[in-house]
Amino acid sequence: MLPGFLTRAFGVLLGREGRSLHLKAAGGATAVLLVVMLLGSWAVVAAEDGARRANLTSYPKALWWSVETATTVGYGDFFPVTWWGRVVGTVVMVVGITTYGMVTAALATWFVAREQRRRHGHQLGAETLHAVHERFDRLEELLGAARRRD
Repeated sequence: MLPGFLTRAFGVLLGREGRSLHLKAAGGATAVLLVVMLLGSWAVVAAEDGARRANLTSYPKALWWSVETATTVGYGDFFPVTWWGRVVGTVVMVVGITTYGMVTAALATWFVAREQRRRHGHQLGAETLHAVHERFDRLEELLGAARRRD
């Protein structure tokens, strides 16, 4: 069930033809973050299994830990105590920071592009209108010259 869901989720995030590259990258990064958080939760529970003072002993606790680690909140309620658990935590942190940076950049780019289209859309229309008027003027001159010759 989960692989089918992930396949559909990746298709939704990456499969739209009209989407710009930065939105596809942000969608792909978000999908990667979800996978890293799910797998990181499993990996940290496996790494912490049997460790003295381990507090990441179940998947739900580890999933909460991966969410707060990826978002850099880090409440401190759960934390890895083994070396391998900390390696997993580092991966979750780096992927989380990178993903949120990419999503923020994609949103900023979308807002800037939208504002530029709004501002420059009227200017492009005026330039096009001016070019059309020039062509009509040239056609009228050519037709007038042809009538004078006849």
